[in-house]
Amino acid sequence: MIGLRTGLAFPDERHLTHGPGDPLDNEHEKINYVEFPARDIDAVKAFFAEALGWSFVDYGPDYTSFADQGLSGGFYRADNSSSTTNGAALVVFYSMDLEGTQSKIEAAGGQIVKPVFSFPGGRRFHFTDPNGNEYAVWSDKS
Repeated sequence: MIGLRTGLAFPDERHLTHGPGDPLDNEHEKINYVEFPARDIDAVKAFFAEALGWSFVDYGPDYTSFADQGLSGGFYRADNSSSTTNGAALVVFYSMDLEGTQSKIEAAGGQIVKPVFSFPGGRRFHFTDPNGNEYAVWSDKS
């Protein structure tokens, strides 16, 4: 497989499974992988490992991938960051405990850029990772 943004050829097929032996959900014309920029790949790996328990597979010094997070993806080395202020798509996580998830994100070094607010159907907040990429977390629980 070739990384869409990076053009890197992955050295093996470990990134094609969600877990041991499970095939990746390759559904025709459905989103199945997302890539984010990262100035500091080690920092973003440490952040998501601490905050949300993610694990990663490295493909050289300029790319790392994750799986089993609702959608598989990776981080590629770049000076850019993804933010709604520059027109980027917003990746939104779901949480059954919004305040608990926010506490974990803050403890891991995430920055809250939009505090919890209500919207029809629930509540959410926005945060950035150590590289400045913006994400949101929402919940339908009070």
